[in-house]
This record gives sequence, C-alpha cells and structure tokens, in this order.
Amino acid sequence: MIRYLKAAIWLGCLVPCGRLIFLGLTGQLGANPIELITLSTGTWTLVFILTTLSITPLRKITRQKWLTRLRRLIGLFAFFYACLHFMTYIWLDKFFDAQEVIKDVFKRPFITAGFLAFLTMIPLACTSTARSIRAMGGRNWQLLHRLIYLSGIAAVIHFWWKVKADVREPAIYAAILALMLGFRVLSAARKREPQRPRTPERI
Repeated sequence: MIRYLKAAIWLGCLVPCGRLIFLGLTGQLGANPIELITLSTGTWTLVFILTTLSITPLRKITRQKWLTRLRRLIGLFAFFYACLHFMTYIWLDKFFDAQEVIKDVFKRPFITAGFLAFLTMIPLACTSTARSIRAMGGRNWQLLHRLIYLSGIAAVIHFWWKVKADVREPAIYAAILALMLGFRVLSAARKREPQRPRTPERI
C-alpha cells in the first residue's frame, strides 16, 4: 500500500516540473519566462515545505503512524524545487555572476530571506537517510531537523517581501504555517504539564 502511495506521490510531485518543461518546449512560458519559472518553483517549494510540516499534526490527529513514512519523500521534493528556484535565480537571472548574487543577498531583504531558507534546507536534505539517523543519533537528528521550522518561516517571509503590495497569497501560506507551528507549541506544552493523579471511581 505504502509503495503504491509513494509512487503516486512521486508522479504528483513531478507534475509542476513537467508542466514547466512542456510550456518551455511549446513556447508557452509567456512574455517573461524567467519570472514564471521563478514564481512556479518558489511557490511549489513553499507548498511542499508546508505539506511536510503538516504530516506530524495529521499523524497525531488521525493516529495513523504510517503517514510519517511519507514525510522524507515530500521534504526531498521541497528541496528539489528549492534547488530549481535557486538555479533559476543564479543562472537565468544572474548568469552565475557571484558579485551580483552577493550584492543582492546583502541589499535586498527578500533575497536574504530566500537565501536563508535555501541554506537551512541543505543539511536537512543531506541527512535525510536512515544511515544519517543512526550516525547522528535520533535525538540529535531530530534537533537538526527542526531547521525546517526556520526554512518555512524564511520562505514565507521571502514570498511576502517579494510581492510587496498584494500579500493575500503569502498571507494564506503564513496562516497555514502559523497553524502548523502553533499545533507543535500546544503539543509541547501539553507534554510538559504534570499529569494529575486519577481519582478512584466510586462504586
């Protein structure tokens, strides 16, 4: 069952990339193809980050532990689209001009936020294997992978600052992110609450 579900997720996650390839081959990327590719890959990166963050709340609410087995796959697709987004920027937009990229990072806040989001995703992708979990230890691995929270926050800020005027779409992503993080805060708070002793039932 999980094998077929993962195969379906693979195909579904590749659809946005396949669509861009199709539009490019058929000359339908519009008057500004770089902007279209940048927006599409960035949006899907954010979608997959939020989907990854939704796995734990869904697992706890539905008590379906098998959902955890999908998290790594979706997270890797988030990194895949982040790489496409980043490559579109440094290749098609900046033509690998390192000085221009560095100047953008320090002078344009939304680029700074996007660069931070991408950098924090790299160690997550590099340590996504079972071997990494064994080598690092479960606790250390979990601490490292909390970087996904920073990735999500930075990605939302990047999108928000990019659009400037009409922030309705990034506001939706910000609300979803706040919901995901809020769920985790509440769960952590409940774990820290001392359990009250149960009073014996009267017969």
